Amino acid sequence: MVTDADQAAKAVPNRRIALLIDADNVSHGKIAAMLAELSKYGVANIRRAYGDWASPGLKGWTARLHKHAIRPVQQFSYSKGKNATDMALVIDAMELLYTQKLDAFCIASSDADFTPLVMQLRANGHEVYGFGERKTPEPFVNACSTFLYLDSLGEEAPPAPAAAAAAAPAERPARIAARPAGNPAGDPAAQADPKPEPKPPLSQDAFLVSVLRGAVEATAGDDGWANLAAAGSAAKRQAPIDPRNYGKKNFPKLFEAVGLFDIVKAEGNGQTYVADKRNKDRSAEPAGGRGEALADRLPGAIGAPSRQG
Repeated sequence: MVTDADQAAKAVPNRRIALLIDADNVSHGKIAAMLAELSKYGVANIRRAYGDWASPGLKGWTARLHKHAIRPVQQFSYSKGKNATDMALVIDAMELLYTQKLDAFCIASSDADFTPLVMQLRANGHEVYGFGERKTPEPFVNACSTFLYLDSLGEEAPPAPAAAAAAAPAERPARIAARPAGNPAGDPAAQADPKPEPKPPLSQDAFLVSVLRGAVEATAGDDGWANLAAAGSAAKRQAPIDPRNYGKKNFPKLFEAVGLFDIVKAEGNGQTYVADKRNKDRSAEPAGGRGEALADRLPGAIGAPSRQG
């Protein structure tokens, strides 16, 4: 049996995506990770990066552009304080929209000025994937079909061992000199760096909780349970939510981490279901799961009326 998911997976390699990068607002160290992420949705046939390549701030981009076959688009800064790079990217995006048969666009930037562009591309029936830093304003994030923060794609390459070794001797005397007299030399607690403040639990993220609850409600059956895969898809249709932005690998882990949902793996069909804990009217178990399995094992009970939630 071929499922909708199987059909979608087969169609992915044929989807054509235009990757447009605002080099002034994206780290060149994330290019490989971005291309890997885009491979889940299709092929980035068009790859362009925009910036003033004479600028010292873009020096590290040169090797990455050649390595990943990204076309550099030179844009001089004609006026101080005016971002001509943004304008060049927008013009190219609109030209591609009407001259190329593309399935989707990817805008890599942390600049909210691209929000109108994203909305126009989506209004013309194209999906828009976004990449940016945590400082990216919400209007741009919410306008994209899917938005992923760059720090969720993995860490930058570690410094060279030689550089790290050279820095170690210089740092050690300073730490010893700064140690208070009352701390023993071998006390790990005295030498440890201060711990970062703990993040608030996900259950206190009102926006996330609202989207997840809405997704469960939209996909739940009469028994109050929703297929977890369907609920995850519904959440992504509501907002550009990616579990990795919350430190979780997938939607099952995200629903579990929030702590406001009951999650059950049905014995009858092996699928996972989720229900809102606030829903006191739901069935104790998903109707399509364990109940069917019990009926299969107890033929005499097939004619009995089904339990309603």
